[in-house]
Amino acid sequence: MRHQRVMKKFGRSTAHRKMLMRSLVANLVIAESIKTTLPKAKEARKDADRIVTIAKKGTLAARRLAASRLAQPKAVKKLFEKIAPAMKDRNGGYTRIVKLGTRKGDGAEICILQWVMPENTAAAAAPAEAKEPAKEVK
Repeated sequence: MRHQRVMKKFGRSTAHRKMLMRSLVANLVIAESIKTTLPKAKEARKDADRIVTIAKKGTLAARRLAASRLAQPKAVKKLFEKIAPAMKDRNGGYTRIVKLGTRKGDGAEICILQWVMPENTAAAAAPAEAKEPAKEVK
């Protein structure tokens, strides 16, 4: 029985749908923000939150599981080195969806799926410039 097993199928076969979600999550990890339709973002958000929970463990088994789900070594490396450490104090809700309106061609709702990064980590991740006062030239 399918009680409470809600999942959008997007008119695709199972293999195509799995690859779509795998690609969306991998691109979210690499680019840190993706623009897509609202239903796809809602489904990708589930997978993204699960993959961050796995990555927060930091074990070799977790890394191998993430590699099997993402299928992009660059995404796995970034997930474990940058995103998971930034999310270590959060208990969930690692992503946010920002609605942008409708697409002109077909009227589909478009949104941005992005990570919810803590303020202090975002400031630390930005390149730090020297904050020395300007020296006077005589």
